Amino acid sequence: MSTRECSPEADCPPGGSGSSRTRSGPRPGLGRAGGLLGSVRPLRHRSYALLWSAGLVSNIGSWMQAVAVGALLISRTGQATWAVLVAAAAFLPIGLLSPVGGALADRIARRPVLIGGNLAAAAVAVLLAVEVTSGRASPPVLVGLVAVQGAASAVIGPFQQAILPDLVPADEFLPAIALNSAQFNLGRIVGPALAGAAVAAFGYPLAFDANAVSFLAVVAALAFIRLAPPAGRGHDSLLASLRQGFAVARREPSCWSAVVTIAVVALIASPFIALVPAMAERLSGGGSRAVASATSVLTTAQGIGAVAGALCLAGLAARLGSGRLLAGSLLVLPAALILYGSAQNLWWGAAALFAVGAIYISVLSGLSAVVQFHAPPAYRGRVLSFYLVALGVAYPVGSLLQGPIVDRIGIGWTTAGTAVLLWLVLGLAAATLPGARRALLLPAPERVAALGGRRESLQGRGRPASCCYQMEGRGLS
Repeated sequence: MSTRECSPEADCPPGGSGSSRTRSGPRPGLGRAGGLLGSVRPLRHRSYALLWSAGLVSNIGSWMQAVAVGALLISRTGQATWAVLVAAAAFLPIGLLSPVGGALADRIARRPVLIGGNLAAAAVAVLLAVEVTSGRASPPVLVGLVAVQGAASAVIGPFQQAILPDLVPADEFLPAIALNSAQFNLGRIVGPALAGAAVAAFGYPLAFDANAVSFLAVVAALAFIRLAPPAGRGHDSLLASLRQGFAVARREPSCWSAVVTIAVVALIASPFIALVPAMAERLSGGGSRAVASATSVLTTAQGIGAVAGALCLAGLAARLGSGRLLAGSLLVLPAALILYGSAQNLWWGAAALFAVGAIYISVLSGLSAVVQFHAPPAYRGRVLSFYLVALGVAYPVGSLLQGPIVDRIGIGWTTAGTAVLLWLVLGLAAATLPGARRALLLPAPERVAALGGRRESLQGRGRPASCCYQMEGRGLS
C-alpha cells in the first residue's frame, strides 16, 4: 500500500535508489537476517509499518465480526451448514471478482479503489449491526450481507497484494508476507477475545459496530502514503487483459504449481477454519454464550500459533531453505489436523489448533512467496488474482462439501478424514508430477540462477495485504 523506501528514514519513488536492493543481498525471499531479526526487518520501512499497523486494527474488527456472526448462526440453528455457508459467502465472491480486480490493479490508480473498498465493507458492517439489533437478522440475511462484504474484499484483494515489491526488496518477500500473516493472526488473537467479551456484556451488535469503525484505520493510513502507478498500462480490453494474465500464470511453472497446490490445500484442509464454531459446539456442550466463548478460545489459539510460526519463518527458511520448509510444512499439516480432530476437550483442541496455525501459516506464506517472486511485474496483479481465485473458490467449496458431512458423522471424523485425504493427494502429486514438485520447491538461490537474473526487473508496484482478506481475508491464514 505504499512506495518502497530508500532507507529506514526516508522514502523514495519506485525505481529510485532503493531499487538496487532488489539486485543484491542475501537469498531472495528469505530476508537478510535469520531468526526474529530477519522476521521483523520489513517493519523498518515506514510506509509498510504504517499500513501494517492500520491493517492490524482493521483485522481485529474483522475477527470480532467473524466470531460473532459464526457463533450467532450456529447457536440459533444448531447446524454446521450455516457456519460454512457464511464462510462461503465471504470468500466465494473472490472466485468471481478477483480476476477483475487483478486486471484493474495492473491498469488503474490504487488509492481510490482501496479507500472505496474499505468504506463499502464498513457500510456492510453497519447494516449487520442494524439487522441484528432490530431482530430481523435471519440466517439468509446475514449470509447475504457477508457476501456483499466479501465482494468488496474480492475486488480490492489483488490491489492489496500486487504492490509488495514497492514496499520491500525481493530478499524480504517471505518475511514481509509472514508479517502480513502475523498481523492478520494478531487480529485473530485479540479480535475473538474482544468479541467474546463484547457479546457477553453487550450483545452481538457491538462486534459489528467495532468492525465498521476498524475499517477507517486503513482509510486514514492511505491518506499518509504515496502509491505508485501500476506497471501495466495496456489498452487491451478487460477480457483480453485477463487472458494475458492467465497465459502468463500458466507459463510460469512455479506460479502455476503454487496456484494448484493452494487450491488443493484450500479445498481439503482449509475448511477447518469455517468449522471452528462446530468444533466449539462439540467441545463446549452447546449454548449460545458457551459456543461463542469456545469459538473465541479456539480461534485465538490458532492465531497465536500463526503469529509464532510467522515469527519463526524467516529463521527456519534461512536454515532449511524455503523449498524444504514448504515441503515439510505440507507434510506435517495433516498430522496436526488429525490431532485437532481427535480433541476431547477445549484445551486439547486449543493446543492442537495452535500447532495447526503455526504450520498452516508456513504453507500459505511459502506458496504466496513463490507467486510474488516469479510473477512478472506488469502482470503481478493478474497472476496474484488467479492465486486468490484458487484459494477463494476452493475454500468455500470445500467448506460447503464438509459442512453436511460434519452434520452426519461429526466434526472429529470429518477433520481426520480430510487430513488423510490431503496426505494421499499431495503424495500422489509428488510421485507423478516431479517437474511441478521441483518448480514449487526450488530453493530461492536456484530460482535466481534458473531465471538468469530476471528478478532484476522486480520493481513492480504493490502493497501488503493489510486489510485483508489477505486471505489469508479475513479468514484463511
